[in-house]
Amino acid sequence: MLQIIGTKKCPDTRKALRFCKERSIPCQFVDLGERKLSDGEWKKIFAAHRPQSLIDEQSAYYKKEGYAWRAYEPEEELVLHPELVKTPLIKLKNSVCVGYNPECLEAAKELQ
Repeated sequence: MLQIIGTKKCPDTRKALRFCKERSIPCQFVDLGERKLSDGEWKKIFAAHRPQSLIDEQSAYYKKEGYAWRAYEPEEELVLHPELVKTPLIKLKNSVCVGYNPECLEAAKELQ
């Protein structure tokens, strides 16, 4: 099952959801605004990507909290503050794609 992790406010997350809907690709949407990810879900994501590469340095939260000027542990901050993660995260079996990626979404359709 394809899983799209993001927020309703994120334009790229909305694009990914619309892409799946238009092509009848079944997917599960996890809204980070409503639910936090479990430790197991974070482990799978961190196994696929370095935590530092998942931090959205263009986000308002990153700038407001001054992450550019402070020392922090990326893995710990992502778990505590999911507002920092680049969205959407697209999980398909054991792979995770970061950001809107039509190729990754098309792969989900082929696996149906």
